[in-house]
Amino acid sequence: MSGAARILLADIGGTNARFALADPALASPLILDSMQRYPVVDFPSLADAARHYLRETGQEESGIRAGIFAVAGHVDGDVARITNHPWVISRQRTQAQLGFERVTLINDFAAQAMAIPLLQAGDVVPVGGATWTPEAAPQHRTYAILGPGTGLGVGALIIREGRQYPLETEGGHVSFPPGTPEELAILDRLSAQFGRVSNERLVCGPGLVNIHRALSELAGEDPGPMQPADVTARAQAGDPRCMRAVDVFCAVFGAIAGDLVLTLGAWDAVFLTGGVVPKMLDALQHSGFRQRFEHKGRFSPAMARVPSLAVMHPNAGLLGTAAIARREALDAAPA
Repeated sequence: MSGAARILLADIGGTNARFALADPALASPLILDSMQRYPVVDFPSLADAARHYLRETGQEESGIRAGIFAVAGHVDGDVARITNHPWVISRQRTQAQLGFERVTLINDFAAQAMAIPLLQAGDVVPVGGATWTPEAAPQHRTYAILGPGTGLGVGALIIREGRQYPLETEGGHVSFPPGTPEELAILDRLSAQFGRVSNERLVCGPGLVNIHRALSELAGEDPGPMQPADVTARAQAGDPRCMRAVDVFCAVFGAIAGDLVLTLGAWDAVFLTGGVVPKMLDALQHSGFRQRFEHKGRFSPAMARVPSLAVMHPNAGLLGTAAIARREALDAAPA
C-alpha cells in the first residue's frame, strides 16, 4: 500500500505520547515496527510531537494526510483536554498545523475498547478463575475496560450484530465508595487534602502514593516524598506499610471493576489495562482484587462467572486506534 493511504496514529496519555502508522487495508492494521514513544513534557503540543515522530521516522514526505489521535481526556466536539497534562488539543488547529486532510480525536479508552476484538489469548492473563476465549467475529457482547496509569481510564465496548460501539467515559472520576472501615479512614484523610475524592485519587500510579500517605498519616507518621515505584519496590522488599498500600490498591481496584460490570451489564468480561497493570500483575493475582470484584451481594454468583483479564499487550491503545482507522476506511469504501 502506498504511504498516502497510511494513517498516523497517536495514543496520548498524561505521561507518554505513543505514535505509530496504520494500514487500513490490512486485517491487522497496526504496523508493528512503526511504534515510537516520547514523554509529553518534551513537546509544547500534540502537533509538535507528531511532527517530531514523522521527521524521526522519515515519514515527512510519505504523503500521510490523516491522523487518528486517542487522548486521555474528555473530547468535547473539536477540543480535547488532557486530564493529567496541560495540553489542550484542537482538532482543526492540529489538522492545519500538520497539513492533514482529516484528523479524528477520540478518548483513549474508546481506543482501548476497540482493541479488544484484536487481542489474542497471549495478550491477556486472567486475574481469578474465570477464563475468556478470543472470538474471530463476536456478534453480541458487552465488555468493560478500565486501567490505572497516570490516571484511571474507564470505557466499554458494546457489540451488536457484529458492529462495534466503543463508549467514551470519564468513569475514573466517579466518587470513591469505601467498602471497609480502613477505606473510610483513608477517604477521610484524602478528603482533607482534595475535598471530593474520586476513584482516580486511589486507583492510578499517583493514587498508590495517596493510599500510602494516608496510611502513614493514620499511623502518625510522615512518609516524605514518594513515587509509585518507591511504594511497589519497598512492598517487594517487605515493608509492611507499603505492602498494605498495595493490598488496599488491589482491593479497591477489584471493587471498582466489579461495580463497572454491574453498571454496564458487562457480563462477558472486564479488561484491566493501563501502565500499572503489567507492573502489578503478581500483586493483583495474590490480593483481594477478585474477592472484592465478586463480592456484590445477591449478584455474587453472577460476578464469579465474569472474567477479569489483565491486558499485557504493550500498545493496546494504538492497536485500538488502528482498528478505528480500519473501520473508518471500510465505512468510507463504495458499497
